[in-house]
Parts: sequence; C-alpha cells; structure tokens
Amino acid sequence: MRAIVLAGGKGTRLRPYTTVFPKPLVPVGDRPILEIILAKLAREGVKHVTLSVGHLSELIRAYFMTEREGLESLTIDYVEETTPTGTAGALRLVEDLDETFLLMNGDVLTTLPFERLVAHHRARGAALTIATHAKDVKVDLGVLESDAGDRITAYVEKPTLSYLVSMGVYVLEPRVVDHVPEGRHFDFPDLVHALLAAGEPVVSYPSEDLWLDIGRHEDYEEAQEVFERHREAFGPDREPS
Repeated sequence: MRAIVLAGGKGTRLRPYTTVFPKPLVPVGDRPILEIILAKLAREGVKHVTLSVGHLSELIRAYFMTEREGLESLTIDYVEETTPTGTAGALRLVEDLDETFLLMNGDVLTTLPFERLVAHHRARGAALTIATHAKDVKVDLGVLESDAGDRITAYVEKPTLSYLVSMGVYVLEPRVVDHVPEGRHFDFPDLVHALLAAGEPVVSYPSEDLWLDIGRHEDYEEAQEVFERHREAFGPDREPS
C-alpha cells in the first residue's frame, strides 16, 4: 500500500522551534517525528511513501537523502507546494493514485495498527475512513443552560466534555481526489463536507491505541514523557552508531 504524509505546514503553534526547523523534524526521543512515522509505515508493509512538503522542505529532503535505519524498504518521493493549498489540496499534486491509500499528518505518533484500519475501511465500503479517538476537554468555568425566557435551567461547575476527534490518520479511495478542487485552498474538513454532500460513505474507526499529536508546546512536552514511558510500543530503538 502507498501512504501520503503531510509534512508541509509551518508549525506556527510550535514556534520558536519551527522558525528555522520544519515541524516533522522536531525530535521525539532521539529521532525526528517524521522518521518514527516512516519507520512504522515500513514495519507495517508500506513500500511507497510520498511526502507533501513546503515550509523548509530542503531540510526534510536533506535529512532523508541519507539512508536511515528501518527505512531501507521504503521508496520515498516528494510533492512540493509552492504556495499552501490546504491539508486536502495537496492531494491534487500526487500522481498515480489508483488504489486505496493511507494519508496522515506528519506530526502524529500512534500505535494504531494500520492493517486493522484498512480492513475496517474495506469492510464498511467507505470512500474515506477517519481514525478517531475519545478526547476529554475540561472547561474551567461554570456552564449555564437557559430557556427562551432567559431563566437558568441548569448549572454545571467546571464540566468535562467528551468528543470524538480525528487522529490525523485516514484511509481513502482514489475517487476521493475528484472532490478536491484545483487551484484553490482546500482543507480536510472541506473534503469531508464535500464527500457527505455527494453522498459518499465516510466512516469512523474508533481507536484506543496510543496517540500523540505534536501540535502545541504542551502537546510536545507531554509527547516526550509518554514516548519515553511507552518507547517499545512505538517501535525498536535506533541501533547505536
């Protein structure tokens, strides 16, 4: 199977780290996030990975010009955005998408077995499958409910709300790309809305696997701690040189 990894964002929420360094090369443990992602894809049998790059792409290309342990079986190629096209717009730049493929963000670490995700996608006959995770959000305020006459009907002090959120890992059929317009910015939520409007089946794959989204400073700090505690679950360590 082929995979596309979105590695072109500017990572503005992780500044100043990402001012001179692309977010996919920010280290977790002793390796860049992107190298850990690619090693997992290789272990699960993916042979061809396309990296969608943009911001500081020359640094990503230079890093993977050197053969990296665990990536020997991968063919890695690139599509480059000269101007940002959005999280789904980059799909228009990728050639030869003629079979089911994986798509994932370049700042996500997970122990999710991709084989199970793909099997679920095929069993449901989906055009798009989104790996999902339960996320609790703590509200640090008293939350009120009122009726049409402004009478308070409920008061909940500092509730915790639960949501089903995207893990940034997807399985797509090639026809999905037909719903991505050319020549304009198009994000992944836009694609989901376009598919739903067209009556295409979009399904969820609920996962309880480890999942680390390296989006913000606090996420990055937490990821370092979780990764160290569960290092074996994310794959074998690099052999010492």
